[in-house]
Amino acid sequence: MIDLDRVCTFWENNPLWTGGSVYEAGSAQFFNVHRKVNYSDCVGGKFDLRFLPPPRPNGQTMKILELGCGIGFWVTEFALRGLCNLHAAELTDQELRLTKRRLEACGVIAELSQQNAEKLTYSDGSFDHINCQGVAHYTEKAINEIARVLKPGGTASISVYYRNPILRFWPYMRWIGWSLAKLGGGLKGRGRKKILDIDEIVRLYDGVDNPIGKAILEESL
Repeated sequence: MIDLDRVCTFWENNPLWTGGSVYEAGSAQFFNVHRKVNYSDCVGGKFDLRFLPPPRPNGQTMKILELGCGIGFWVTEFALRGLCNLHAAELTDQELRLTKRRLEACGVIAELSQQNAEKLTYSDGSFDHINCQGVAHYTEKAINEIARVLKPGGTASISVYYRNPILRFWPYMRWIGWSLAKLGGGLKGRGRKKILDIDEIVRLYDGVDNPIGKAILEESL
């Protein structure tokens, strides 16, 4: 069983993207580059409107939660597209501080809350839509909490690390990783120096001291 305090300590000391940027955390350049990388690596170069919650009848205002907001990419993108009544939750204070700074820099607002995704303090049926990108693979219990705090008929957008063919067949391909590591091909920042076996590769993606990380097969969702 993973100690929650260890998880908190890791992400408090290693906020998202801080190990992958040459710019000061919280600076305009820091957020701009993070946005460009998300656009190119996650949404095919432009924002995919399918990530937005489906409209409600008669233009009804929705109450929206981003669970595991990291440094505020998604909640800021939602706000910039005119969505309101936005809430963002994250485990660590440091990432919430960066999210607040990002929102302020863009001139938009959201209500921020420090939350444990396994034990949310929100009441049952609190939200019309929940956005949860790259979080549930750390704790599958979060899925139950998402279902609990969604209103009847509510919607959710959830993504996880996927155990793709490379990861599935890594035990037979690990010599490639060892060769790349010797040539300096390891991930940079947070002690991510080597490409190791399948049991470690996903955890080490987020940093050497990260207590947990999983890649999910479709059949297990």
